[in-house]
Amino acid sequence: MSGEQETSTRICDHEGCEEPGKFRAPKAPDVLDEYYWFCKDHVREYNAQWSFFDGKTEAEMNAQNSADKVWERKTKDYRDPEARAWARLGIEDPHQVLGDNATRNPGRGAQNSGRRLPPTEKRALEILEVERAETKAEVRKAYKKLIKVLHPDMNGGDRSQEEQLQEVVWAWDQIKDSRNFK
Repeated sequence: MSGEQETSTRICDHEGCEEPGKFRAPKAPDVLDEYYWFCKDHVREYNAQWSFFDGKTEAEMNAQNSADKVWERKTKDYRDPEARAWARLGIEDPHQVLGDNATRNPGRGAQNSGRRLPPTEKRALEILEVERAETKAEVRKAYKKLIKVLHPDMNGGDRSQEEQLQEVVWAWDQIKDSRNFK
């Protein structure tokens, strides 16, 4: 693949040369679809002197190299149509869907007001004597308070409240694994 055009009937465009012009070379960096036709010797000479980046700054060269990586096609911003949809859910980055925001519904207001909890979690809150809690930390405070009251070590070895203690421990297990509390 030498670039030679076997069917060319042109004469070399180099001044004073009568050889057949079988090799083409662009006339200028801005005019890449118009060519000079040279013989083999003159096309080598022309190519050795010619540079696409002559007269361009380093920034222009870097921009051209970047554009060439994608065949000079502009890339589409993937966030345009989706950004508004994610923003309605309070998510700036779509990958947050798998993070903390995945379990929150910002349209419902407070955690317990208007929120539907599974029956086991409702029962757990009743056992822990918690009317309204938004975080696991608040529920844990109530759990610790009940443990201190019900545990036999805190009551001088009295085991009469052991069944109630087991219910409190069960209730905390339900809440600590829950996704409904922060």
